[in-house]
Amino acid sequence: MNTQSNSTSSHKIGKIVVIGGTGLIGAKLVRNLQALGHEAIAASPSTGVNTLTGEGLNAALAGAGTVVDVANSPSFEDKAVLEFFETAGRNLLTAEKAAGIGHHIALSVVGTDGLQASGYFRAKLAQEKLIKASGIPYTIVRATQFFEFIGAIAQAATSNGGRVSPAMMQPIAAEDVSAALAKAAISTPVNGTIDLAGPDPIRMSELVRQFLAAHGETGEIVADADAGYFGAAVNDQSLTPGPNPWLGKTHFSDWLRASLPAVV
Repeated sequence: MNTQSNSTSSHKIGKIVVIGGTGLIGAKLVRNLQALGHEAIAASPSTGVNTLTGEGLNAALAGAGTVVDVANSPSFEDKAVLEFFETAGRNLLTAEKAAGIGHHIALSVVGTDGLQASGYFRAKLAQEKLIKASGIPYTIVRATQFFEFIGAIAQAATSNGGRVSPAMMQPIAAEDVSAALAKAAISTPVNGTIDLAGPDPIRMSELVRQFLAAHGETGEIVADADAGYFGAAVNDQSLTPGPNPWLGKTHFSDWLRASLPAVV
C-alpha cells in the first residue's frame, strides 16, 4: 500500500516525542519540528528513555499526542535485530495506548517486503506488522537508502573485489528524510505506507563508483548482478519506490560535493 496525505491534521498533535531522537535522523527531526513551532522532545537511552526495557517511556509520553519512531537496532545480527524491533515495538505501542497517543509514525525501508532473505528486513517487517495490529492510528514512512550510508556500501564493495550490484536505487539525503517525517508528524494519519525517495534513480554500481572517485579512490568497480545487497538478491524494483512516492529535493551530486572536506 502506498498512499499520500497532504492535509494538515485534524487530530490533536500535542507534544511530539521522537524515539531515537538523538540519532542521525532523529536529531534533525526534532530541530525541524521545533523550527515549525511544535513541542518536540528527543527520547533515547541517552535521555533516559529505553524502549527495550521500557525505562522512562511513560514519563516521556505524558501529555504527548504524536510519536515518531526512528530508533534503530544497535546490532544487525539476525536474532538481535528481530528481538530489538519486536521488543521495543511492543513496549512502545503498549505505552502509547496507555498515554492515548493519536498518531504513531515509524521510519521503515523501501523494499522491505521483497528483501526477506535479510534478517534486518525481516525485523523491519515484524515491526510494521506490530504497528498495523496495534489499533493506534499510524503512518509508516518507507525511505530508500540514505546518502550518508553509501560509504558503508562502498566499503563492502571494496572488500568484495569491487563487485557491486547494478540494481537501480533512488537514495535520499538524511535531511530530506527528516523533513518528510516532520510533514507526516503534523498531518493526518494515513493508516498506510508512504514511500520516500531521492529525486534521481541511479544504479548502485554507478553510485559507488561516483562516491569512491569523489574521495580519490580509483579501484575498479565491477557491476555484478549476483553481488546482492547486504545478503539479499536485488533487482531494479527492490530498492526503488512504488507509485506516487514523496520525493526529496537534494541531488546526490550536490550532496556529494558538499560532503567532501574543504580544500585549504
